[in-house]
Amino acid sequence: MATPTPGFQPGDVLTRADIHPVLGGSGYAGICPAKEKRNVLLFSDSKVGERYGYRDGWLAEDDDIGPVFTYTGAGKRGNQTLSGGNAAILEHATKGRTLHLFVAVGKVPGSDTRTHRYIGQFKVDDRNPFEIREAKDELGHDRNVIVFRLRPIGPCIREASDTLQPAPTSRFRLHRTAGRLARAYRRQRRQQQPISGDQVGMATRDDLADAFEDREAAAGETIVQLELSMRNSTSQLVFDLYNQTNNTLYEPTGSAASESITQALAQLLHARRYLRRLSHDQPLHLMVLTPTLPREDLRDLLAEHGIGIVYQNDSGGFSEFGAGTTTSGSAFGFRCTDCPALAS
Repeated sequence: MATPTPGFQPGDVLTRADIHPVLGGSGYAGICPAKEKRNVLLFSDSKVGERYGYRDGWLAEDDDIGPVFTYTGAGKRGNQTLSGGNAAILEHATKGRTLHLFVAVGKVPGSDTRTHRYIGQFKVDDRNPFEIREAKDELGHDRNVIVFRLRPIGPCIREASDTLQPAPTSRFRLHRTAGRLARAYRRQRRQQQPISGDQVGMATRDDLADAFEDREAAAGETIVQLELSMRNSTSQLVFDLYNQTNNTLYEPTGSAASESITQALAQLLHARRYLRRLSHDQPLHLMVLTPTLPREDLRDLLAEHGIGIVYQNDSGGFSEFGAGTTTSGSAFGFRCTDCPALAS
């Protein structure tokens, strides 16, 4: 339930002395839980974030649900964790608290007192609450940071100055541990909430990705997270499973059903537009990772787009369909490689 904000409207410029008596909390931290007022106050300062290689702000593009504000969690040294203020953000709904977002805009004339623009009331995105990215800490060391995706739940203000700038060129970054860490954090969150149908699928997807990464690591392969920034966009595509050595990108699914397969197909085709332009001594390979073998028409659908399949077989291992011919014998299909499901 949204918390009333007497006297505050989106766009109001306030000091902490104005804010805390009304919404609760105290001090000067970026994340201020206010138990007595059932709020969590979030203060964003782009100048501070830029020191560590990140910037909070609105995505320039709305998705199918609406606008998203990205907010980087607390922790200046080492990997950020889902504890303290970061836990307060993630768990705000289950504890009946409302997120209130403020952006630093300057100082009171003639003093060092900071002022903050009130942006509005928010909640964590139910579908994709956060992403794990790499940034520098205050000592200049690489570390993982938590980037929350926040959605407004009432009136809000969207200033151009608070909107992220589109990437001038397409680029990608490789993160060594971010993918597995993101899956671990999602698993931790699911343990604290009632399980829904969507969460069951995500749990299967995460477990499958962990099992596959373990298998690849045992074989001497290194799997990393690939973060793709697209030209003229502030949105990013994030893939947890990328083998840089053989230039293979995997998109795991929570099932082998049509909806899961077509969603994975769309993600991979989107990524291919950008990744195929990158210089690599190996051709780009795209694979869907599934918990069971998809039915024949879905295998052929992927084959027509040059996308292979890795699926978990009955023994708990993985079998692979590589690019070859379709099950009906036409071009652009699959060649079965170690595929017990079709061995008869």
